[in-house]
Amino acid sequence: MKKVFLGALALTFMLSVTSCRETAKKAEDAAAEAATEAVDAAGEVAKEAATEAGEAVDAATDAAGEAVDAAKDAAGEAVDAAKDAAGEAVDAAKDAAGNAVDAATDAAKDGAEKAANAATDALKKKQ
Repeated sequence: MKKVFLGALALTFMLSVTSCRETAKKAEDAAAEAATEAVDAAGEVAKEAATEAGEAVDAATDAAGEAVDAAKDAAGEAVDAAKDAAGEAVDAAKDAAGNAVDAATDAAKDGAEKAANAATDALKKKQ
């Protein structure tokens, strides 16, 4: 009976060692699989981050280009406005000069007429 009992204990011990080995192997396999999945997930996240970064760079480049275009347009409009203002100033100066010449001419004519009338009156008085 002692031999049967010891034999049963030995058999149970061998089964438990075998079972522990299988459990350890399964745990090792599960850990390796989890590590592989984690590496794959990290790779996907890195790819997505790179894609997002590229899109952000593209958006920033587009925004900078639009800002440069807007600045060019604003500068062009400022130059056009300055040209228009300069042209208007030149026209106003021409008009003012023309008015001054006309006024001087009119004043000279009036002065000449008055001088001629005065000379005529003086000659009439002498006769």
